[in-house]
Amino acid sequence: MKKVVIAMGLCALLINTSCSSGIKEHEEHEGKFLVTSPIIKDTTIIKEYVCQIHSISHIELRAQEKGFLQNIYVDEGQHVKQGQLLFQIMPKLYEAEYQKAKAEVEFVEIEYKNTKMLADSNVVSQNQLALAKAKLDKAKAELALAEVHLGFTEIRAPFDGILDKFHVRLGSLIDEGDLISNLSDNSKMWVYFNVSESEYLDYMTATDHDTLMQVELKMANNKIFNHVGVVETIEADFNNETGNVAFRATFENPEGLLRHGETGNILMKTELNNALLIPQKSTFEVLEKKFVYVLDENNVIHAKEIKIGAELPHLYEVVEGLTVNDVILLDGLRKVKDNDKIDVEFEGPESVLSHLDLYAE
Repeated sequence: MKKVVIAMGLCALLINTSCSSGIKEHEEHEGKFLVTSPIIKDTTIIKEYVCQIHSISHIELRAQEKGFLQNIYVDEGQHVKQGQLLFQIMPKLYEAEYQKAKAEVEFVEIEYKNTKMLADSNVVSQNQLALAKAKLDKAKAELALAEVHLGFTEIRAPFDGILDKFHVRLGSLIDEGDLISNLSDNSKMWVYFNVSESEYLDYMTATDHDTLMQVELKMANNKIFNHVGVVETIEADFNNETGNVAFRATFENPEGLLRHGETGNILMKTELNNALLIPQKSTFEVLEKKFVYVLDENNVIHAKEIKIGAELPHLYEVVEGLTVNDVILLDGLRKVKDNDKIDVEFEGPESVLSHLDLYAE
């Protein structure tokens, strides 16, 4: 008797489950599905490119003479002015060589004056006067060389800028060519970013070359830099490995916020005229291809492959596969399959766009 009761209970459970599933499926297909049409609009897309930020002048300060570092007049990270004395290499040896050369010039100059007096009186020949003049010129050249070597013991700023860390310390023995520090001019910044060949061609054919393209910089903290940059230079050659070419944008940096070596993203605006737009949520993907469900005159849906051009927030630009007169399924894509007949409710594309968080205009 118990077995009969259990069997009856299982049958009732199965019947109930089957009925529930049938009712649910029926309800899904009975409800109306929202459909819409593509829309043609003029809009703007913003493309992002990873970039590297460089100072317009970033140089290495190296020693030009050998000796002990006698004085450091500045600190790491300090703003310095053009011509300001930064470091002093012990100058004693070069001062002595300079004084020696100076004394030699004075001595040879006296000899030359005496020889000239004798030559004017025809006591000595003009050849002897010429030799005395050559000896004086040689002494003066050696004095100038000694003065240059003495000047090399003073390391001065070649332009206004910011000093980097020091690679030497007070009292260090420095050899000729040793790196002491780096100096950056951050008044303007050069920002480099790579553009693909197709984007380069689009830029070159669509841009008025008398007007420089303006770009924005999104910094590493995701904030927009408060000065607009302009694309001034494009490198001559494409990189054969990546297929990219480097663009260079220049940004004014009066507050000194940007530093050499920073990274960020360049934001470049591109105008799209008469773009055919659809909501991203109306598409689905099969084997990396994009599809939409297109409604025919009998309310039967058919999967149709489309090709995407630009990608906007919540929108796709369709370059192939749809026309403005097509009707596409907007919601419930997972509840239907190809060749299903459905009940629909049409919503105009303008209304659909108004519900999306868009930047389209």
